[in-house]
Amino acid sequence: MTTKTTTLARHLLRASLLSVSIALAAPAFAQGARIGFVNSDRMLREAEPAKAAQAKLEQEFSRREKELNDAGNALRAASEKFERDAPTLSESQRSQRQRQLLEQDREFQRKSREFQEDLNARRNEELQAVLDRANRVVKQVAEAEKYDVILQEAVYLNPQLDITDKVIKALNASK
Repeated sequence: MTTKTTTLARHLLRASLLSVSIALAAPAFAQGARIGFVNSDRMLREAEPAKAAQAKLEQEFSRREKELNDAGNALRAASEKFERDAPTLSESQRSQRQRQLLEQDREFQRKSREFQEDLNARRNEELQAVLDRANRVVKQVAEAEKYDVILQEAVYLNPQLDITDKVIKALNASK
């Protein structure tokens, strides 16, 4: 299956699930059910726990990122120096420097991959912790204000149903 086909299938599945959900919930809506909506992306950008997690990640990975940037700059400088010096080098010197540059590049690529994998793993851990906490807060807000349904994705939303500000405020207040 191609990426476009997979994406289309995913959107069709979401749309059909949403339709079924609405159809099943229709009797409750007819009785005046309370519906709310939480913008998860906005919550992950604006809530203090999400900002704290991002700051923690930046602090944790800043040293490695700087080292990686320095290594990339050193590799670029060595490559430029080789390009300048190549015409005056003997064949054996040129070959030796090329091998050194290739080895340096391989090492840089390996470190770069490891950094990205480590960063992604830690980001996912921190994000999951924030999401778990946010879901508990959403549930608390829903129970306290007697909401029947809280949605996190919608094609269209009446702004009056958006409770994201309440959730962010409660999430910031909870420790």
